[in-house]
Amino acid sequence: MTTALYTHAACHGHVTPEGHPERVARLQAVLEAMGAEEFADLERREAPRADLDVIERAHPAAYIARIKSAASEAGGVPARLDADTSICSGSWEAALRAAGAVVAAVDAVVAGDIQNAFCAVRPPGHHAEPEIPMGFCLFNNVAIAAFHALAAHGLGKVAVLDFDVHHGNGTAAMFETRPECFLASSHQMPLYPGTGFPEETGCGNILNVPLPAGADGPVFRHEWSQKIFPALDAFAPDFILVSAGFDGHKDDPLAGLALDDDDYGWVTGQLVEKAGELCGGRLVSTLEGGYDLDALKSAAAAHVRELMKA
Repeated sequence: MTTALYTHAACHGHVTPEGHPERVARLQAVLEAMGAEEFADLERREAPRADLDVIERAHPAAYIARIKSAASEAGGVPARLDADTSICSGSWEAALRAAGAVVAAVDAVVAGDIQNAFCAVRPPGHHAEPEIPMGFCLFNNVAIAAFHALAAHGLGKVAVLDFDVHHGNGTAAMFETRPECFLASSHQMPLYPGTGFPEETGCGNILNVPLPAGADGPVFRHEWSQKIFPALDAFAPDFILVSAGFDGHKDDPLAGLALDDDDYGWVTGQLVEKAGELCGGRLVSTLEGGYDLDALKSAAAAHVRELMKA
């Protein structure tokens, strides 16, 4: 079976203010990387729109309506939802496609059509809480996909592994009372959004592994090997989802970790191996952060390269 790449042109329509780090060029860089000859065997799929009832498993209907209305009211000029998060007329379609990509990828993997998938989409999602858009995020794509996997496919347990440099507070908020869901996150601390302390354990299903500024590949690999992977083994999920943020790269301007492409390739390879051991190889990854275009391009390539080895 193959690795699929899910994306959609509508994700370019989510336009942010001039100088904003979460910009259209990010997705362009990732897709440029995926155009290399080594990725010729990727099965390229157009992301569908997520149905609103699927999104409602993670976000209340009133919140979804508020995002749609804000996008309509903004028109073609980006409007601020908070100091970091903006919206424009194209954001609604982009957000539907971003969530829909991860949901469709889950469906395809469960059906056995593909082995795994990478969703090259934006806006990202892991900071979006049930009723609060934040951290560049409107809908929590990975949580929507997790709840879909449980509800639509009868799976018993789903794990989200998050290696973005920022804590996935939105995913944690959605999982903290859901023992059938597991979240493990490594992230720089202190750093936005100020959550992700080790004592934040939900109902025993959340593992936060803070990393100090300057932490490099050996530190990152040690923490994942000694803390996160054993916890994943113990949880024994039926499906693995990955919040793939590449902003821990040493060249990224928004944070202070010192990871490189090899570290992202290593953690991806380990996740692929764990998926093979625990859940028949079923894994779907979705793009979160990463703001230096060259670093994002090369790190995403390292990530997908390992997915294709499954």
